[in-house]
Amino acid sequence: MNAVVSEIPGEAAASAERLKITEIFLSLQGEAREAGWPTVFVRLTGCPLRCQYCDTAYAFHGGEWWTIDAILAEVARQGVRHVCVTGGEPLSQKRCIQLLQKLCDAGHAVSLETSGAIDIAEVDPRVSRVLDIKTPGSLEVHRNLWSNVALLTPHDQVKFVICSREDYDWAKAIVAEHRLAGICDVLFSPSYAQVTPRELADWIVADRLPVRFQMQLHKLLWNDERGR
Repeated sequence: MNAVVSEIPGEAAASAERLKITEIFLSLQGEAREAGWPTVFVRLTGCPLRCQYCDTAYAFHGGEWWTIDAILAEVARQGVRHVCVTGGEPLSQKRCIQLLQKLCDAGHAVSLETSGAIDIAEVDPRVSRVLDIKTPGSLEVHRNLWSNVALLTPHDQVKFVICSREDYDWAKAIVAEHRLAGICDVLFSPSYAQVTPRELADWIVADRLPVRFQMQLHKLLWNDERGR
């Protein structure tokens, strides 16, 4: 959808509570604990990572400035409870913290999709933080901020995108080392065109691994159509 930007002239623009937004749209949540719920997606612009499988590279640059009040109004206009703040890497914009708090204050069920490369300590505890721990196959494993693991609660979720059998074994070891399954939901996803869903499902079942297999529901329904 086309965003309607709230422009503020003069000096007020410099101090306004604004975020750079790539898109805001209504769809079904395609993954994680809230999969299947009608959800408003607020996609922030910018990301310091370059995962080799990224399917939202269009959010790296561009975007338009929105005031936080305009974002809240657009989310309310969509008329659903669930909101997902995503990117890019949404926490790369500092005012994302304020947006998350205000979405919660407005009564929304809010999730945050974050790479795990930026400190999540200041995120409102009412937000379900979906922490994407980068596997070696992502080519960004060195960006994982491991201190985030100690901040996880049962309200949060951890996600691994699996690119190979080596990635699977690595992720399995991380789950065990940090006892993640005893902290929060752990999600394993196959990287599109690198690991088949059947392969990953078979590995999880064979190992009786305490994780949730997931596929990207939105891709099954709408392929890679933007805004869906």
